[in-house]
Amino acid sequence: MGMVQLRSGATILPVNDLEAAVDRYRRLGFEVERYADGGYAFCNRGNVWLHLSEGAIDPATSTTMAYLYVDDPEALHAEWCGVEGRHVAPEVKEWGVREGAYVDPDGNLLRYGVRHEG
Repeated sequence: MGMVQLRSGATILPVNDLEAAVDRYRRLGFEVERYADGGYAFCNRGNVWLHLSEGAIDPATSTTMAYLYVDDPEALHAEWCGVEGRHVAPEVKEWGVREGAYVDPDGNLLRYGVRHEG
């Protein structure tokens, strides 16, 4: 018997205030749909899926992160810069990618990048 093929996946991001997170991720360009029974929401943008799950977390100690592969890290950085959180401008890393980062107010890290040619 062969291995089951995985079709896609989603990172679950813990958030302290679901309403604020839903608004924030909409401003980041995600389509957001609240789960009918409360503290959960589904976010998607293109082929990227994130889930938001409400529950008490400490942003200073959160270790939740996701990596997003993008065509243009600088354009995404410019698009996201007006949304509250911590932003790190893209730069070429020693491992051969142009990479930037966004940390939301709940401490969730979204790194994004593209392989750097040259």
